[in-house]
Amino acid sequence: MKSVVPYRRYVALGDSFTEGIGDPHPGSPNGVCGWADRLAARLARADPEFRYANLAVRGRTMNDILTGQVQAAMLAEPDLVTIYAGMNDLMALRVDMDAMMARYADGLKSLQQTGATVLAFTAPDLGAKPMFRGLRGRAAIYNELLRRIADDLGVALIDFWRFDEFRDPRLWDHDRVHLSALGHEFMAERVFDCLPDADPLACPATSFLAAPSGSATVVGNVRWAVSFAAPWAIRRLRRITPGIGIEPKSTTLARVG
Repeated sequence: MKSVVPYRRYVALGDSFTEGIGDPHPGSPNGVCGWADRLAARLARADPEFRYANLAVRGRTMNDILTGQVQAAMLAEPDLVTIYAGMNDLMALRVDMDAMMARYADGLKSLQQTGATVLAFTAPDLGAKPMFRGLRGRAAIYNELLRRIADDLGVALIDFWRFDEFRDPRLWDHDRVHLSALGHEFMAERVFDCLPDADPLACPATSFLAAPSGSATVVGNVRWAVSFAAPWAIRRLRRITPGIGIEPKSTTLARVG
């Protein structure tokens, strides 16, 4: 008889998106929760034997994730892996997209060889974000290359680009780069919906109200530019990595909660 939730060993890989930046939680390692932690908590409700590790760290590039996280994930013998990689590379001044995606394909294939269900993410639509609007074409190319890789390998793909609800600014943190707490909650629900064979009746969703739509004001845009955009650009030009000295929230599979 098939289990209602066939996942017992979940490893999350990535950068700040998967670490959970934008979803503060004082009692959580690194002080943040995030969609992956929320997803793990939901899956754990259905199975006391469920274990979870989150190797994601803010600022990590594709190469960081492939060399520093994929191997560790494989050693954990997971049956579920989520991976979000490449966004920090897209924001770099230069990126060899074909070479990067070839390495990503190899990494995804290695994860698949563990027998785990592997879920990757497309980039979000950057067109609605003034500071990153010029990167929209680069993100679209990334997505098309990733869709081809996912088709070739049979990797499940979470198509963030097409999630229209994330056009709502209330699903984004004040920096407009990371998801807000509500955004992370929405994303956890979206990822759960993409899991093969997961039974929503066995893992009931957390109830929450949809965020009302809204638009940024001129004053809000100026405050954002001064408080975040300008300092962010300076750090990028100086090649200051936000994840220096930050460790993953959990490097070994453990009980949730």
